[in-house]
Amino acid sequence: MKNGYFEKITKLLTQSCPKLALTHQLEFKNCFGAIAGYASGHLFILCGKFGVALKLPRKVLDNLFTEKGVKQLKYIPKGHVKKEYAVLPKRIIENKRRFKKFVDKSLRYATVFS
Repeated sequence: MKNGYFEKITKLLTQSCPKLALTHQLEFKNCFGAIAGYASGHLFILCGKFGVALKLPRKVLDNLFTEKGVKQLKYIPKGHVKKEYAVLPKRIIENKRRFKKFVDKSLRYATVFS
């Protein structure tokens, strides 16, 4: 985990959701050059050269994809689209309250429906 993504993802989660490690068992693994974040064994967040992506329910994704800068997740430019994930733009990530809201939705979706 020498690529800096681990530091980025853990810093984001610590700043926006400081009690997350108290409520979920967190684990981070390498995943195709990115870092995958797991809560209680369920993948919910990814961080890589594509940015930061969250696993979210279809209804939330549909609303998010109408916003400027929100993208579908692909590990490589011409690769397969990961349909349950949205890559969030910097403006959403920097809005700690809004980012936390999406992290909470991601956790709920990933841990309940996976």
